[in-house]
Amino acid sequence: MPTLNPDILRWARTTAGLSLEEAAHAIELNDARGVSGSQRLAALEAGKEEPSRPLLLRMAKAYRRSLLVFYLEKEPKTGDRGKDFRRLPGGAAPQYNPVLDALIRDIKGRQSLIKSLLEDAEAGELPFIGSAKPETPVPELAERITKQLQFDLNTFREQKTIEEAFAYLRQKTEASRIFVLLLGNLGSHHTNISVETFRGFALADKIAPLAVINDNDAGFAWSFTTLHEVAHLWLGETGVSGWAGVLPVEQYCSDVAAEILLPPKELEEFARIGAVTFDHIAEQVSRFADRRNISRAMVAYRLFRTGSINEKTWGGAQRQVLQGLACSR
Repeated sequence: MPTLNPDILRWARTTAGLSLEEAAHAIELNDARGVSGSQRLAALEAGKEEPSRPLLLRMAKAYRRSLLVFYLEKEPKTGDRGKDFRRLPGGAAPQYNPVLDALIRDIKGRQSLIKSLLEDAEAGELPFIGSAKPETPVPELAERITKQLQFDLNTFREQKTIEEAFAYLRQKTEASRIFVLLLGNLGSHHTNISVETFRGFALADKIAPLAVINDNDAGFAWSFTTLHEVAHLWLGETGVSGWAGVLPVEQYCSDVAAEILLPPKELEEFARIGAVTFDHIAEQVSRFADRRNISRAMVAYRLFRTGSINEKTWGGAQRQVLQGLACSR
């Protein structure tokens, strides 16, 4: 049996988002002879001991890696997650997150399986994937998506709860062979990924496209995020989206999603409310959003993009939503 590079053991654990203590528990490495499981794992990662094959098999399962990975000579490059559409105010990209990387790896594994099954069934390519460009007018792309999904806005709004409204949209989306996944961790709440880290992920593929929604986000945001990721699929773009839509392509996809869920004519009741704070219009926005099974944040975004409220007020609305999510956890 070839000698293992202990750096691979450490890399596999950290890219799975696990601490030494969490990993020791996950791979059932118990305390022995006065040495804790985490200390034993640290010794393995330092090259002081070699793991047994049964232990390697448990590592492969817990770290979501192929067994062959542990016999590589050096750490592989970070998996390609496509484009990173996330940007913080000021233009900086968020820091690397090993749990997110592990989740994307898991998503791609699921997509490969789905694609293989579809190819075996001789499923054809989907012509609408990659059929649009950022220059396509927002109303035009919104209409094309609505028509392809056979999405009826009135039916969406008639649903009794936001969960049922999302289920209706999800059913329509998957009927067009776009698979919608609700995923925000690696199977345990200990690996929950915050919405500040990612809100959605689009995997553009002409056979098995995926739209992934972070289910740690509030339920009323799921429909908007789904359509945002669907717009990325129409652009043929694979990548991860975040909370703040700083990049032009993120604003474009959000505008398309908002156009589908909230036609601009319906905002006329707000007129130009200008420089008031979001607190002053929160109750009005809340009633308006509830009637339509959409989020207050989406209404505020739509008001901002149509010029009814300024950027400062929109920023305040974003902060309120994030604070609300933090309090609900």
